[in-house]
Amino acid sequence: MDLIENLKAALNGEEVEKVPAISATAAAVEEAFPAANVSWPEAHKDAEQMARLGISLHEQAGLECARVPFDLTAEAEAFGCEVDLGDMENTPTLRSHDIVDDVEDLEVPDDFVNNGRLPVILESIEILKNEYPEVPVIVGMAGPFTLTGHLLGVEDLVKMLKTDSFVVEDAVEIALEAQTELVQAFNESGVDVIAVADPTSSPELLDPNDFSEFAQPALEDLSAEMETESILHICGNSRPILEEMLDCGFSGISVEEAVDMTEAQQVRAETGAETVMVGNVSTSQTLFSKPVEEVKAEVTQALEKGVNVLAPSCGIAPKSPLANLKAFVEARDEFYQ
Repeated sequence: MDLIENLKAALNGEEVEKVPAISATAAAVEEAFPAANVSWPEAHKDAEQMARLGISLHEQAGLECARVPFDLTAEAEAFGCEVDLGDMENTPTLRSHDIVDDVEDLEVPDDFVNNGRLPVILESIEILKNEYPEVPVIVGMAGPFTLTGHLLGVEDLVKMLKTDSFVVEDAVEIALEAQTELVQAFNESGVDVIAVADPTSSPELLDPNDFSEFAQPALEDLSAEMETESILHICGNSRPILEEMLDCGFSGISVEEAVDMTEAQQVRAETGAETVMVGNVSTSQTLFSKPVEEVKAEVTQALEKGVNVLAPSCGIAPKSPLANLKAFVEARDEFYQ
């Protein structure tokens, strides 16, 4: 079973030779930049560099995927938001979201998927599929509620949930319309896995009841458009919305270390969900700063607790040691010896 078959089998709840070791979330480590001959911000806007950086952790650490892009601002930029692409110290951030005077005037730009850096992402997928046909290519995108927060401002969005909820619903629908166009382009690209990150819908920002009303329906509609395997990632302690995440229609859900994997698997079994569990080795602590031995211990624990797809718990911090990513994969291999 090759890497693509192994990952797709795992995401479909089928028996695998080894639990895949991937990153569903952003994966770029500065130590890997020189050998990949890339730099930031160029790798955010140049398809060749994006592809080389996307495959770098496969080539240099053994991660069983290529993963692009490295931020969640490309869709907002395609709407017309101003983005600071950052530098070698900082990932892209939104400078402004003032694209309309009135929220009710918000609409999907013409030819959305050809705007901003979206064509760069699509071209990088093509490069990776042509040059590394045996490696699963995972593409990341923002969830509809998170994109809505980028377009309106997260603080304004949270306030509007209490004062103008109907306007929020309309804005999320517009974000969903745009993201559906992007998913259709991803379907045509032949990408192996679509990973949706929806950090703004985390229980730490959005009340779980509001998640069910404002975020979940759009996620369900978005997943229904996907013609390949898919992963939903929500940051923080997502336990209060775990059942709802399992019900969104994705192949897998990615959770952080705040969610106990044993409990998550129990919830999954009780609900009868076909969706599998992805995660949840700590990025902010273990992969970022702990010694190799502790990385291996946490990987082993995740596997013992029954994770279906092994992955970092969230986006990998760029200054994480490359040695820790190597240990991440080595520990998975050692588990099966």
